[in-house]
Amino acid sequence: MQQITAPLIVDTLEGGTLDLLNHYQGKDLLVLFYNNQCLGCTGRAIPLAYDYQARYPDLTVVAVHVNFSKSPVTRQDIHSIFTMPELPFPIYLDQRQESYRLYQSEGTPHWFLINKEGALVQSIFGSQAGAQNRLLYAFEELNLTSP
Repeated sequence: MQQITAPLIVDTLEGGTLDLLNHYQGKDLLVLFYNNQCLGCTGRAIPLAYDYQARYPDLTVVAVHVNFSKSPVTRQDIHSIFTMPELPFPIYLDQRQESYRLYQSEGTPHWFLINKEGALVQSIFGSQAGAQNRLLYAFEELNLTSP
């Protein structure tokens, strides 16, 4: 496992900025980099993240929308892909792809599993069966259990 030293700076939907690693320090954290226009993200990865959050209560799940367009993404843009009025987990913005590039994402969806000590346990691109299996093995490595 590799200790993460660079902050993971994102924008909040309220217009502020936040370092996810600092904000969620001491928690096992699953970060999903996604994009609203990515069908693999909205059709598979977002529902998977929701499922992981429900199945693993000791796992903190957050998503970061990576903006690939020149227009800023708004709160309404984020909410537009959900059928429920409340977001299923915290969602943040990477308006200029800075964290996306810093963390060497391979595309969207891309998952980063970070343990309580701030070490990167897994970096996984994709949302199909192989990526899902790698995530499940990583959860086992952290001794995460579902009730």
